[in-house]
Amino acid sequence: MIEFRIDARSGIPPYQQIVQQVTHALRLDMLREGDQLPTVKEVVAAVAINPNTVAKAYRELEHAGLVQARPGIGTFVRRSLAPANLSAHGPLKADLARWMARARQAGLDDESIEALFRTTFREAARPAGATGAEDIA
Repeated sequence: MIEFRIDARSGIPPYQQIVQQVTHALRLDMLREGDQLPTVKEVVAAVAINPNTVAKAYRELEHAGLVQARPGIGTFVRRSLAPANLSAHGPLKADLARWMARARQAGLDDESIEALFRTTFREAARPAGATGAEDIA
């Protein structure tokens, strides 16, 4: 079962963090069709947020067709987002873990690592000739 983590310093609303964590788990095949999400009550107890926040996240996931609420039973995954080439993830994840270890050895903290990764990700995805001025965040 997925365990949610809420980062109050991220600037991302808690309900969106839950939605992101579920969609990431679906992309990485950590959640599969038929799996049950934690109940609203379980999430509230684990991460100390308002029940309406969890319910909002679950409604958004349901609206996207990713989960289905079954009254009195729980919320269940309806479909996966895992790509067919999921087997390629293992080696890539290992490479990324080594890169992160090197970044930590170089003295970067979590926020610096994330900033470096996001900036590099955006630059690699940007079409040739784009300025990148809009990427500063």
